[in-house]
Amino acid sequence: MSGLLTKPRVKDLGGGWSLRLLSAREELEARAEGEALASDERDRALCANACLLSRALLKRGKSCFDSGRAVLEALTAGQIADMARRWGEFDRACNPSALEKETVDEAKKAWSARLMSAFSGACSRRLGRCPPRRGPGR
Repeated sequence: MSGLLTKPRVKDLGGGWSLRLLSAREELEARAEGEALASDERDRALCANACLLSRALLKRGKSCFDSGRAVLEALTAGQIADMARRWGEFDRACNPSALEKETVDEAKKAWSARLMSAFSGACSRRLGRCPPRRGPGR
C-alpha cells in the first residue's frame, strides 16, 4: 500500500498547468455532475470529461474551474478531449489496478488452461458416476 502513496499524484503539462489524480469519490461526483449536465446521449462523454477536468486540471497548483459547466465555457471540445485523454493515460500509469488488455487476456488464458487441465477426464458429479465400459474395445 505504501507504493501507492509514493507515486506522483500530479502530472506537469507545462506553462503552469498540471493534472492531478482524483479520489474515487471525486470521480463519482464528476460522473454524477456530467450526467446532470448532459442534455442528451451525444453530450454525455463531453460533459463527463468537462466535469472530470474541473476537478483535475490545475493552474499553478490551484483549481481553476469550479464546475464542468465552467470548463465547457472556457475550453473547446477538442481541448477537453485531449486533456481528458492525457488524464486517463496518467491515471492508468499511476493506478496499479488498471491492467492492460493484453495482460487481462493472458491471465484469462492461463486461468482457462489450469481449469481445463484440473478437470480433464473427470466425470461430473451432477451427471452421475461414469459407468464402466463393458465388452470389446475396453
